[in-house]
Amino acid sequence: MMGWIGILKQVVARCLSFALPPRCPGCGAITPNDHAFCLHCWTALAFLGQPQCARCGEPFDLDRGADALCGACIADPPPTDAVNAAVAYGPIARALALKLKYGRRPGIARTIGAQMRRHLPQEGEWYLVPVPLHRWRIWSRGYNQSALLARALLPRDNCHILLDALVRTKSTPQLRGLGRARRAKEVRGAFRVADKSRVEGRSILLIDDVYTTGATVNACAMALKRAGASQVRVLCWARVVRDLTKSEPELEH
Repeated sequence: MMGWIGILKQVVARCLSFALPPRCPGCGAITPNDHAFCLHCWTALAFLGQPQCARCGEPFDLDRGADALCGACIADPPPTDAVNAAVAYGPIARALALKLKYGRRPGIARTIGAQMRRHLPQEGEWYLVPVPLHRWRIWSRGYNQSALLARALLPRDNCHILLDALVRTKSTPQLRGLGRARRAKEVRGAFRVADKSRVEGRSILLIDDVYTTGATVNACAMALKRAGASQVRVLCWARVVRDLTKSEPELEH
């Protein structure tokens, strides 16, 4: 009996694959597997890693050493202890972020999460905290894209998730077009820790979709550190790299 059930499941799966074949999340071209990119979109993605600033993750042209900092972080160290992004912000990265955030395509979180996983800490115990949305945004959108990304990064033996550790206490305006200082002013005091005992003494991995100037994650990091977090790192899907993009992301929380 179980043998026939297995055969039936295989037949149904093949029929579905024929009728609704897997498609590239970037351009929609048919691909061999789910959550796989076509060759064009894959080669168009600019994957990030070393060498980069040890604090903000800004890529370096040359390797300056694992602990090297960029000029901005030397002059004004951010509250985050490290920032890692899977890819540089560009047309394909932007398309996926828009589909996840505004296109009601929550399944894209698994595609993005698969690329973010390579930046998860290998050692120590970490608590994944998604950047929160204000309740009005959640009601209109239906979900928090950062929370979906955090879930997509699990399971992982050394990582745990704290979905509601941070609360967004005020609804901030769209930050697109605002300068760095104005962005920081708009999100100042916008976040608080719901229960300090949940983050005190713990290593926090803050999860977000796109890193632009760092204003939002910096505000989150300050709230977490005031609550006693031992360190706060950031992991996101894409980040703006000054030399690779001239346009500002149309993506704000």
